Amino acid sequence: MPIKRIIAGLNEFHDNYFVAHRELFEHLSHGQNPEVLFITCSDSRIDPFLITQSQPGDLFVIRNVGNIIPPYGRLNNGEAAGIEYAVEALGVRDVVICGHSHCGAMKGLLQIGNLAQQMPSVYEWLRYHAEPTRRLVMDNYQGYPHEKLLRITIEQNVLTQIEHLETYPIIRSKLHSNQLTLHAWIYEIETGEVFAYDAEDGKFRVIENRPFPVPNPLIAAHSA
Repeated sequence: MPIKRIIAGLNEFHDNYFVAHRELFEHLSHGQNPEVLFITCSDSRIDPFLITQSQPGDLFVIRNVGNIIPPYGRLNNGEAAGIEYAVEALGVRDVVICGHSHCGAMKGLLQIGNLAQQMPSVYEWLRYHAEPTRRLVMDNYQGYPHEKLLRITIEQNVLTQIEHLETYPIIRSKLHSNQLTLHAWIYEIETGEVFAYDAEDGKFRVIENRPFPVPNPLIAAHSA
């Protein structure tokens, strides 16, 4: 049974990895100092620590269906609490919103009417927080093949969630003082590559040596 494999993995972790890294965990027991707030999907195929080769304590992670950030003030949600805690209490200076290829949530968004009866909670989550993405895609990308349309939806959803993130007072304050940088990423499961949004040409490009941070909207507004 799968749970037996999970328990075996727990024992393997404790008897081997933990023992070999005991000093790290002793250090972590006194507090955390993550470098990045990493917001991504609950999909089992994406592991933030694996794809970034990070260690325990490096990332503060928020995961949910569709890597969605409800706009500030839209209900009392755990995402808002996590964002405030990571940015204010822990002082992270980089925030990544990372979507991924073949996202089931985005597939559902493209045919959202079919979700209402079968998965009403998923329907409500996407309808309230990803409708700007759905409308943008439906109005501007009709006639595209399904796979291309899905990729566009995945990309546009990440950019929509970046915009939602910018509605948070703590985020706007840190952006204004240049204490925070936002990043829009897409993880491609089949190639292992990660694409970042390059605002210079409005496209997602493979990350090599440049992180392609999302431009600070406050600076852009003041320089316009």
